[in-house]
Amino acid sequence: MGRKKEILYRITKVSDAKKVATEYLKQIELESVVKFGLPEIDDRYHIWRVPLLNANKERLGEVVIDAKTSFIVEKKTTAKEILEKKLLGRNKKKSTRKKSTIPKISNLNNTIGFGDCIELLQQTPKESVDLVFTSPPYYNARPEYSEYHSYEEYLMFIRKVIRESNRVLNEGRFFVMNISPVLLRRTSRNTASKRIAVPFDFHRLFIEEGFDFIDDIHWVKPEGAGWATGRGRRFSADRNPLQYKPVPVTEYLLVYRKQTDKLIDWHIRKHPDKELVQQSKIQDGYQVTNLWKIHPSYNKNHPAVFPVELAKRVIEYYSFVNDVVLDPFGGSGTTGKGASELKRRFVLFEKEEKYLDLIKKDIKKWNLQESEIVNWINTEAPELPNQKTLF
Repeated sequence: MGRKKEILYRITKVSDAKKVATEYLKQIELESVVKFGLPEIDDRYHIWRVPLLNANKERLGEVVIDAKTSFIVEKKTTAKEILEKKLLGRNKKKSTRKKSTIPKISNLNNTIGFGDCIELLQQTPKESVDLVFTSPPYYNARPEYSEYHSYEEYLMFIRKVIRESNRVLNEGRFFVMNISPVLLRRTSRNTASKRIAVPFDFHRLFIEEGFDFIDDIHWVKPEGAGWATGRGRRFSADRNPLQYKPVPVTEYLLVYRKQTDKLIDWHIRKHPDKELVQQSKIQDGYQVTNLWKIHPSYNKNHPAVFPVELAKRVIEYYSFVNDVVLDPFGGSGTTGKGASELKRRFVLFEKEEKYLDLIKKDIKKWNLQESEIVNWINTEAPELPNQKTLF
């Protein structure tokens, strides 16, 4: 009989389980009144159960943690409302706090942060961003650009980015991601190349992390733009059946909206600044279909740039003037440049110093106004003409 496949856990110790449970209690604002019992691992379901106790050591419920991913299993974790009722010892009165009746206007300044995007997202205020537009790192398609030990690890990383982006997004606002299937080149003549349907795996992550699917837009590049991948050359040479592989000239723009019970036009009807709404109206010549024909961009200093025209279309169609646009994978700064040209604020995070240097060099050409402030996090600010900077 074959050996049973070993299952790797991210949470292996009681102390680790308590740390994750503590962070959860902080999120629901009960960390000061709830204590822990002894956490236990349930190998049958690959979960940790962390008992929750009151001051008298009476059981209130439990936090359930996925041992393989370290994420909270919310369906099995005792709800905040139930914990509060038990702590109070009586039915909790319904909150008299009114729901938001008008969309929020963020007070964030233009921001460029150096470091891990998840850590920087965690430091970003809740519901302070109006649009997320990004193109994440490839999964091992270009070894010089990004490396992950496994595809599962890559998906877990993207899930965390989506989850934190959900937290910082304003109610009912959009997350647009530029992504495409990835071709893993063959390692020898005796092995086949492999194409991974990354966009379809990402879709599941978005839905599970509290987003509603809105649209799939196809960025169409000129014919021949994908020939450099080598896909289709074999078939072109000998035309044998079964070897047919089309040359990819499209990428996806996946459009999601943060879940809310409010209709999209609520943002327009209830916007606090009607003048900004008027300024944001889309002019004639907009893209009527979901096929956007845009020439790709190239940068010898960055292996995976997207054209500023692509960023500007997304920003124009999915945000208002003066909104805050976030790109957690800032790269060479294309999203920030597009946002600046369209009179939006930007938040860019980048962990590679060489790409941050590209932003610092290029930002001097952006359409920044004299009154605008640029907040630099974990990095020294470049000298910008007539610009205010924060550290």
